[in-house]
Amino acid sequence: MSVTTEAPDSGLRGSPRDRRADPIYRGVMYVAASSVLVILAAMIIRTSIEAWPVFRAMGIWGFVSGDLWSVGTSRSEVTGTYGAWPFIYGTLKISFIAIVFAVPLAIGIALYTNELAPDWLRRPLVYAVDTLAMVPSIVYALVGMYFFRIEIWAPVGQAVAGSPLGAIPFFSGPVLLSSYWSAANILTIMILPIITAICRDVFAQVPLDERNAAYAMGATRWEVMSKVIVPRSFSGIVGGTMLGLGRALGETLAVAVLIGSTQRWIPALFQGGDAMTSVIANTFQDAHPEAIWALLAIGVTLFFITMFVNVGARIIVSRVSARVGGGAVL
Repeated sequence: MSVTTEAPDSGLRGSPRDRRADPIYRGVMYVAASSVLVILAAMIIRTSIEAWPVFRAMGIWGFVSGDLWSVGTSRSEVTGTYGAWPFIYGTLKISFIAIVFAVPLAIGIALYTNELAPDWLRRPLVYAVDTLAMVPSIVYALVGMYFFRIEIWAPVGQAVAGSPLGAIPFFSGPVLLSSYWSAANILTIMILPIITAICRDVFAQVPLDERNAAYAMGATRWEVMSKVIVPRSFSGIVGGTMLGLGRALGETLAVAVLIGSTQRWIPALFQGGDAMTSVIANTFQDAHPEAIWALLAIGVTLFFITMFVNVGARIIVSRVSARVGGGAVL
């Protein structure tokens, strides 16, 4: 007696028409993915061509390291002096200060909402943090200008400058309302929701077995959070931090309103300066062709700074993920 068995119909065998559609679908997806690279390359090439007269006249290193910004009015040649270091310094300074403030806050908020908050508070708290990400930049700028810098940031800055820390040039006075300090604080508030949301997601992905194993060995809740959840999620935290840093590096309106726009660089935290995005926003509209070339050169420089930061972050994430794993988002 012979028994014949037939393979069950999986329903995956397509018609000849379906099989012909596969290459078309693959081609459409390839074009969609490649369009990102094409757009990015077009932006870099076009802006670099427009900015090249300034790079050629000043030299790339001279443009990046120079601290004198004297705008010319020519339409055909570079007659001014363009040193972008005060703006590069201001952008990096306020962005990294914002990261130093925002990352610990984001980790704390994410741990509280995921691990400690009661059910009746967890959802409203998550909604409140996520709502901050939807607030327009102009609202942040106005609230920072008319409330935070007067009622909170300036008094805190005066307290720090009047303390023993004031002997350090970085914390010395006087404390101005429009300053690196004000711009860094508004950036902290603006990037906090992004980093918090990513930290919350990667913390939730930590396997339950690892948590239970730690509890079984006698670990407290604090030890589980500090020695299991956070280390296991380190690559995801780095990824969220880099996304927040990218937002901080590229923020324009709030920084332009609160940094002071003095086109100089000063070590003191509580005095005014300028940033790359703010100088472009404040001067582009009335700029002569020569000055537009210089502003485009600042934009090209900002792009490469952002690219180097992202590449460095990817290297860190890949090395950490190879050792301990984790929810990387880069």
